[in-house]
Amino acid sequence: MGSVTATVAPPTDPNVIRWFWTFWAISRAGFRRYATYRQAAVAGVVTNSVFGFLRCYLLLAVAGTAGAVGGYDRAQLATFVWVGQGLLAVVLLWGWTDLADRIRTGDIAVDLLRPVPPVTSYLATDLGRAGYAALARLVPPVLVGPLFFDVHLPTRWPTVPLFALSAVTAVVLCFGCRFLVNASAYWLQDVRGPMILWTVGSGVLAGLYFPLRFLPEGLQWALWLGTPFPSLLQTPLDVLVERDPPGTQLGLVALQLCWTVAILLACHRVQRRAERRLVVQGG
Repeated sequence: MGSVTATVAPPTDPNVIRWFWTFWAISRAGFRRYATYRQAAVAGVVTNSVFGFLRCYLLLAVAGTAGAVGGYDRAQLATFVWVGQGLLAVVLLWGWTDLADRIRTGDIAVDLLRPVPPVTSYLATDLGRAGYAALARLVPPVLVGPLFFDVHLPTRWPTVPLFALSAVTAVVLCFGCRFLVNASAYWLQDVRGPMILWTVGSGVLAGLYFPLRFLPEGLQWALWLGTPFPSLLQTPLDVLVERDPPGTQLGLVALQLCWTVAILLACHRVQRRAERRLVVQGG
């Protein structure tokens, strides 16, 4: 009779466990750091709510008496606006210049001496920030909108978990894009030019000012396949309002994941190249 050889799984690598605990600790620190700015959070909620009313009435006026435009009905448009106003703070398209500031002052040299690479440490901090923003900046607009407008509630059970996955992916993807914009300071020192281009381009092409489904279909797919911008806001919002059938929703989220992997790999590559040429005054 033949012998049977049992295969014993190797024990979990302690370095992997240590890495996860470190990442978790940095994320928690990021959450606590941004949780201290309570007045800024309240001001942001008020501002987002005011613009939520303006955007919602504008899009509902575009829908007009027909009650639908671009494949959205009035309830879907209201949900698109109000969740988008909250998701904007979670994804954080603008306002992050931490890396560029540290490069300009030379403080980035301290980051390079730490055991955690800059891309990893900044990503962990940003995820902690996004966790706090989800509670302080996303929830209030989501609660305010239904008080004044008819909104769309998901009718398919996979929509909510798929939206959660898409939103988290959008946070990571947006971080990667912001990291690349900030990393241009390794070569330019002054990032005001790239930052202005990013601010204008991301707002228009991510679906913040108007749903990208208002554009011609060919241009829509050119943006989705050729740029990461629609994956920042348009994709998670389309998933939530169930603009497309389930198969298309899964395809959009899969494309979003592909863009995220590609951008993070680009971040690591740019950071390695920058470290080879970085010159800090006095060292």
